[in-house]
Amino acid sequence: MPHAIRFHQVGGPEVLQWESVEVGMPAAGEVQVEHRAIGLNFIDTYHRTGLYPVPLPSGIGLEGAGVVSAVGEGVTDLVPGDRIAYAGGPIGAYAEVRNMPADRLVKLPHGISFDQGAAMMLQGLTAQYLLRRTYRVQPGDTILIHAAAGGVGLIVCQWAKALGATVIGTVGSDEKAALARAHGCDHPIVYTREEFAERVREVTGGEGVAVVYDSIGKDTFMDSLACLRPMGMMVLFGAASGPVPPVDLGILAKMGSLFLTRPTLFTYSAKRADLVAMADELFEVVGADRVKIEVNQRYALRDAAQAHVDLEARRTTGSTILVP
Repeated sequence: MPHAIRFHQVGGPEVLQWESVEVGMPAAGEVQVEHRAIGLNFIDTYHRTGLYPVPLPSGIGLEGAGVVSAVGEGVTDLVPGDRIAYAGGPIGAYAEVRNMPADRLVKLPHGISFDQGAAMMLQGLTAQYLLRRTYRVQPGDTILIHAAAGGVGLIVCQWAKALGATVIGTVGSDEKAALARAHGCDHPIVYTREEFAERVREVTGGEGVAVVYDSIGKDTFMDSLACLRPMGMMVLFGAASGPVPPVDLGILAKMGSLFLTRPTLFTYSAKRADLVAMADELFEVVGADRVKIEVNQRYALRDAAQAHVDLEARRTTGSTILVP
């Protein structure tokens, strides 16, 4: 029988269990996928800890790449042998084999490897909607991206630079600063020794940035607002340090008529046509070498708990995959 990582109670990485699972034939509208690589993402820890509750017991993981091994009734645009990738629900990507709704899959171009596909879909599609839809970055904009050496961060730095933006990014060490700089970050800020809001004001000559992309949450939220120019946009798309406490929205007026949004990939990609268009744009920038997808860590799928330990300890950079 195939195996998968599952958890029966919320908690630390130790709740993740390697279990045999029964995978039947795909139902109508589904395909069966044999994974070649699976993406590791911070949102996986939110599901594991209960920050984002899921019915238990549960699988885990939202991103993978592999080969179609069987198709259910009514599926006409995928056939066995097709290379595919996906990001988003239903949860359960940490598996050797699984069944998936066909309309959540996209065909993986042959110039992109399974490792890249698994590493790029959730993070890359997130970068796509952040840069091209939530706030459409224009040439000459100055932006701030937190966790600039992380998976989303490195993609955002490269893509924003290709769009003609000046990129400021926060990182936790000199090593991560060098990594971010090598990927298009013009001004890495080591937040462990610098006040990032002060540095942003220095870099921008007191003007502030057009947009802040913040996946950290509680620890950075107020200072992120302070980095914005008048009518700038605060994009809170994660909560690595915990959820932001309740905020008096009157502060947005006092700080310059600011905009605030809390987007999710699931909303932006809910419609099949939007998902395909987003993936096509991502594949285009990767295929044109404007954005490089680098897998910096690999773990055996059965060692997912250790991957979570390292991710939460901020020992990882860029993208990480689990290999069945």
